[in-house]
Amino acid sequence: MKSYQEWEALRSELRFREGAFINGEFVPAISGETFPSVNPATEEVLVNVASCDTADIDVAVSHARAAFQSGVWSQMAPRARKKVLLRLAQLLDQHRDELALLDTLEMGKSISEMVAIDIPDTIDCFEWTAECIDKVYGEIAPTGVDTLALISHEPCGVVGCITPWNYPLMMAAWKVAPALAAGNSVILKPSEKSVLSLLRLAELAKEAGIPDGVFNVVTGYGHTAGKALALHQDVDVLAFTGSTRVAGMLMGYAGESNMKRVWLEAGGKSPNLVFADADLDKAAQTAAVAIFGNQGEVCIACSRLYVDASVKDEFVEKLVAAAKRFQPGDPLNPATTMGPLVDKAQLDTVARYVNSAIEEGGRVLLGGVPEHQTGEGFFVEPTIIDNAHNGMTFVKEEIFGPVLAVCTFETEEEAIRLANDSQYGLGSALWTESLSRAHRVSRQIQAGMVWVNTWGEGDTTVPFGGVKASGNGRDKSLHAFEKYTDVKNVMIRLS
Repeated sequence: MKSYQEWEALRSELRFREGAFINGEFVPAISGETFPSVNPATEEVLVNVASCDTADIDVAVSHARAAFQSGVWSQMAPRARKKVLLRLAQLLDQHRDELALLDTLEMGKSISEMVAIDIPDTIDCFEWTAECIDKVYGEIAPTGVDTLALISHEPCGVVGCITPWNYPLMMAAWKVAPALAAGNSVILKPSEKSVLSLLRLAELAKEAGIPDGVFNVVTGYGHTAGKALALHQDVDVLAFTGSTRVAGMLMGYAGESNMKRVWLEAGGKSPNLVFADADLDKAAQTAAVAIFGNQGEVCIACSRLYVDASVKDEFVEKLVAAAKRFQPGDPLNPATTMGPLVDKAQLDTVARYVNSAIEEGGRVLLGGVPEHQTGEGFFVEPTIIDNAHNGMTFVKEEIFGPVLAVCTFETEEEAIRLANDSQYGLGSALWTESLSRAHRVSRQIQAGMVWVNTWGEGDTTVPFGGVKASGNGRDKSLHAFEKYTDVKNVMIRLS
């Protein structure tokens, strides 16, 4: 790990890309408009980036469609596509420090977390997905002897990806890698709050050998560029990670346009169940990571803690002690465990929910309502609120910040009921030394992912996604290919 001084030195050498990346080159927005990329730790403007809208999306889609129909990528031999994506993974590895620094500066993630989690996961996603390309086989259906039915998986065409700001590079990789691997052309619309690492990704993709027009990054706001991408008649698939509210809007846009396939990884309000027989020390340490890691700006953050009433006091004491190691600081300092929130709007959101929790009877055990001094960054302390229950606003709604609700239960049945009493169903965790309880409870929790005696673990081989208002489809694993391919049946009469 580099020292703080080494990261500062590398920062002085950075070059920020300003234009959208369309058809293999950086271009300004047709309108000439820009928006600022802001460092949330200092509130300084890093660079002004092209603010694209409908006209730019039209151009990007036109190039993406032309590239797809030409077959320069879509009809390339799978093994050849694999070599290109493996080369891209190598380039990402070679530029790992630069990419880590870009996301830290623009989003506020701690540089230690970028180096330990985001960058390795991104590289692994491209490597693993590339290796899958020439190992996805078709099928022969069990028809009669007079026919031959061939079932194949073909690229869909033009894929639009709309990605969030909290894990800029990693979340984009989860969508872009399988979409490209399957042979599609891709238009990535990253959040306007974190674009710099994705523009660099596009540049490296071209260097790796991805043809012009196959991978485009169009920067802009969600209500302009994002909406235009979702409404476009010539986009075949839309893949999104973000809020449940926006996910619903995108489904509507698909219905208004060409009935494009829409895959959604939306909001979460993950429960964390701690039973009396659990390893309380390990559970407390992990519970702190599960809500205060990445400043709580995590879709699978376990923001609802349910503790067996018989061990509640003991567990909360351990939890508060574990939480105190998450102190906000300069994200370029390798010792920092929490960076700033992404912007002032997110800070205000956290403050609003903490205030509502207090007004509804919550008792602050740690942290509290954040205060902000202009020019000093958007920092907030880890916050734990006791006396919470499922009827409270901050327990029901996704905050996307370091705020933990502490609730209790008396029985296993009550724990399951409380965990499932939510519109969301993304992640969940439970802690118990009983193998029977682990199986029994995990089967009944309504979530796409359940962690037992751990949280957040997983690699590219396992699917990621949720149920209910948390969305549909899965990122990562072979299941990701299902989102970006069409199943074709060719029936041949033999006699």
